[in-house]
Formats: sequence, C-alpha cells, structure tokens
Amino acid sequence: MIATSLDEPIYASSHLLMFESRATTAPLCCMAEQPLSGKVLVVVGGTTGLGLSAARAFLAAGARGVVVTGRDAGSASAATASLGGSSAAHVGNATDPAHAPGAIALARERFGGFHGLYHVAGGSGRRLGDGPLHEITDDGLRGTLQLNLESVILSNRAAVKQFLAQGTGGAVLNMGSVLGWSPSPEFFATHVYAAAKAAIVGFTKSAAGYYAAQNIRVNVLAPALVATPMSRRAAADERILKFITTKQPLDGGRIGRPDDCDGAAVFLLSDAARFVTGQVLAVDGGWTVSEGQIPVENP
Repeated sequence: MIATSLDEPIYASSHLLMFESRATTAPLCCMAEQPLSGKVLVVVGGTTGLGLSAARAFLAAGARGVVVTGRDAGSASAATASLGGSSAAHVGNATDPAHAPGAIALARERFGGFHGLYHVAGGSGRRLGDGPLHEITDDGLRGTLQLNLESVILSNRAAVKQFLAQGTGGAVLNMGSVLGWSPSPEFFATHVYAAAKAAIVGFTKSAAGYYAAQNIRVNVLAPALVATPMSRRAAADERILKFITTKQPLDGGRIGRPDDCDGAAVFLLSDAARFVTGQVLAVDGGWTVSEGQIPVENP
C-alpha cells in the first residue's frame, strides 16, 4: 500500500495498515455516534413495518428530519405521532409518478434539505395473481411488477433528479429480497415478486455506476423473512416456522424483526458508507448460506 501526501499511517501491523486523512471528512473509525446528524431523509413506505422501524432509527442516529410515506392516512398519522416533531408524512401511492417528488418537496420545505431516500414500499403479489409461473395471471404479472419494481424506479428517478439539481450528491437505498437470487420453492413461490427483486439489483447497480461521478450512491438492502404485515401468512404457518429455524439459524433460528435491518440502513445512508455504491447487503439471519430443512409430515 502506498501512502500519498494526504494520508499518514496511524497504525500498522503485518496484516493491517490504517490511515488518517487530512481531508475534511473524518476517518471511519472516528465517526460520530450520530452518523446521520443533520441529514434529511425520505422513507417511501415508512408508515409501518420495516420502513417505520428505520425511520425511528434514523432519528435516533441524528437525522434532522424524516418524511415517511404510505397509502393509508391513519397509518401515516400514527407514524408521525410516534416519531415526533422531526417527522412528517406524505400520503399516496408509491406507484404514482408524483408520489416521491411530493415527498421530497415536503422534506425540503419542512426540514430544509434532502440527503437520502430509502425505498421500502412493495409487497407480495399473491393477492394480485402472482405465484408459480404456470399460475400467474396477467393482472398478477402487471400488478406485482408495478408494486415492486416500477415504484422503485419512480422514487429513484425523483431522488436522483433532486440530487443533480442540488449538485450535492446523495444516497439511495432500495429494498430487495434474498428471494431475488436464493429461492424457496416449497414455501415462497411467487415468481414475479422474485423477478422484481432480482431486477432491483440490476437496476441499482446500473444506476450506481452511472451516477458515481456525481457522488450519488445507490445500494440494496436485502432481508429474508421479517415479521411485517406482509409476512403474516408465513408467520402463522407452523411448517414455515420450523423451516425458518434452520434456514435463518442466527440468534436461535427465528423470523427477523424490523429492527434487525435498521443498523444496515443507517450505515448505508450515512457518510460512513461514502465509498460504498452498487452493493447488495443481505440481512438474512443466514438464509443465503443455509440449506434449511423442510419439515417432514407425520404419516
């Protein structure tokens, strides 16, 4: 490793060499305890579940303001009541092209800036007609892609346009899923949903490469099975719960909690991740590295 005039070694061993930068940004090892200090963030799909948990974590990590969005006015009101005065809600549908621009405008008006977007909105297309390939309906195909892929592209477009207009750079974090590349044929056979989540990875990497020179970072957080409104069917199925004990074996083998993903979201939207873009971080309890034992029915 070669140290330039901007870097001075502060610790060295046969395995590790750390540098202290003379630049204006602090070294990662010395980041403030509030890594989102002063930032204004928008959480698309932030009124319940993973999004609401993340919004709480963002404020606890020092964010100046958080705008959460959702379709239900009651959930939006409850979310802002629980989050407090440093939050605001924008009600609407993430598949509406005007939704994300409206939320970003609210963030700038209410909190005086816009630094990052976390897109959580999406959901199972099972009720729409998603399922195994031979059972997918035309409505299921279109509706699931719109809900899980088109909405992401729309929100990311709005965020990038604003970052470019500001000339400041910024961070985008998209919600993926391990089902995009690590399927579970027995229990989670919704093939359009899986295709949408896989497409989010390709889209994110492509956008990350294109906008890196403008310091716009785009990454993916990919959970496995987490306890949210979307996972109620799975959480009520004893066979799936037994499967999860070996498929997600960390911490005793359990369904994830929304706050299991919060630390990763805070990191990827903070300056601690300033040199990270186009990456997929799986927060999956071991899903992608575990076989998972399908329970055998008693005769």
